Amino acid sequence: MDALYNVLTTLDGFLGGAFWFPYVLLGVGLFFTLYLKFPQIRFFKHAWKVVTGKYDKADDPGDTSHFQSLTTALSGTVGTGNISGVAFAIFLGGPAALFWMWVTAFFGMTTKFVEVTLSHKYREKTADGTMAGGPMYYMDKRLNMKWLAVAFAVATVICSFGTGNLPQSNGIATSIEATFGFDPMLVGGVLAILLGLVIIGGIHRIATVTAKIVPIMALIYIIGALAVIFANAGNIGPAFAAVISDAFTGSAAAGGFLGATLAYAFNRGVNRGLFSNEAGQGSAPIAHAAAKTKESASEGIVSILEPFIDTIIICTITGLVILSSGVWKEKHQNVFDASDMVFLAGQHSDKNQADVENLYKLINNIDGSSVEYYNGVVTIVAGKAQNTADFTLMNARSIAEDVSYGVGSEEDLFTGRFEVVNGVPQKNNLVVSGKSLVHSAKLTTIAFTRGYFGDFGQYIVSVGLLLFAFSTAIAWSYYGDRAMTYLLGPKSVMPYRVVYIAGFFWAAFSDTTLVWALSAVAIVVMTLPNLFGIMMLRKEMKDTMNEYWNKVKS
Repeated sequence: MDALYNVLTTLDGFLGGAFWFPYVLLGVGLFFTLYLKFPQIRFFKHAWKVVTGKYDKADDPGDTSHFQSLTTALSGTVGTGNISGVAFAIFLGGPAALFWMWVTAFFGMTTKFVEVTLSHKYREKTADGTMAGGPMYYMDKRLNMKWLAVAFAVATVICSFGTGNLPQSNGIATSIEATFGFDPMLVGGVLAILLGLVIIGGIHRIATVTAKIVPIMALIYIIGALAVIFANAGNIGPAFAAVISDAFTGSAAAGGFLGATLAYAFNRGVNRGLFSNEAGQGSAPIAHAAAKTKESASEGIVSILEPFIDTIIICTITGLVILSSGVWKEKHQNVFDASDMVFLAGQHSDKNQADVENLYKLINNIDGSSVEYYNGVVTIVAGKAQNTADFTLMNARSIAEDVSYGVGSEEDLFTGRFEVVNGVPQKNNLVVSGKSLVHSAKLTTIAFTRGYFGDFGQYIVSVGLLLFAFSTAIAWSYYGDRAMTYLLGPKSVMPYRVVYIAGFFWAAFSDTTLVWALSAVAIVVMTLPNLFGIMMLRKEMKDTMNEYWNKVKS
């Protein structure tokens, strides 16, 4: 697993983690925003009229209504990215990361408008009578780039696991285990069965279920979040101020948080913003292609609402919960993930300014840090290290405190010695726990206990995460089976669904950080061909938009 994680993080360094990727993503959104004259503002009001059914016609071709297509696509985007992803972005980049998520969403509203319109325009009816669409169809039928269409479809299948399946299952299991103490394997098994019952029914059952789940889950989550925000009302102003000011300076050290550079906050904010709203990824167009309408641009206009609801509303609420409660810079008791943990040579303290500056350079990959990784032996007696003067344990980008060592479990305290090579412990079944920063669903769960509901707030996160993530898994199964239909025909869909359900079960008890690393790579592999394709069709997009808008005005 460590080797696989290293491979994935290396790939992410060349792809989503590379300096150029956020500029490409935002650049395409900025280009279309200017080229199409700010459609996310001009058509915003009209989008609400379309989605409420004002222009619906019963005899229009398609499988779902505008509202059902929107909720299906929203169920694919509103998931762990809104709960775990926001927390992960703030954990990495500080308050500034939330600002760059907003920027990604604003320009993403236009990107989604473009990709949905073009995908709907070139959809086709399959042998079983259902609609199939998505970027692979305009790449094939309009651009005559079969190879690009195949590459995108393969990436969609991979991404259905890396985005819609594995992180969602893992996020649910982690949250429920932390809140209720249920075994992740049991949680994964039950939910895998429920997932199977839904997705076997195809798009009609998927659309029916998501149309009911999405409004309910959003209401539950927002009520719980507002209970925290209002309880910490005095911190809302400073939280907003930090988001804006840090966006152009980077986030300074605070509490256990050692700081993040502007470049790192920008990169992680854009990356997590994409993971949350998926604008430019080419996934949502697959759901929107099923909408009943002859006017492709009208469905594109509906999709403008997705990044707004997903990121500007829901992600902002999550961010304010985390920032106003202050939990993002506090150390909490937790079991350390192996991939989050590293041993450093010598003694270091986050109370010492010189140490903080050195550690800041280390974790943000800045030259000049004098900190070195530990190579040597750690001696443990009854779970406690004896030679603590030789090393400092860092977990989740923070100095760990009150550390305890076990074998197999926290309770089975370890006595003995183990070797550390380049900061990595060389012992199997080592379970290390203590106080450090936390991230992902754990961080959001803790934040929700700092409101009017007290400890009960953690149950709201668990229920919200369950509904958010489960609905995302449902939607992404549809994206994957449409890609399989394009690649190998309708007969390949059922085997795909079986593997998809099995993956959902497995991810419930796999390493959290590994799953996030996989999703980071899969997203970019899917996004780049789609961005290339819509840029190639920019003139056609403008003509399609103008033709539709002239009809509306007349």
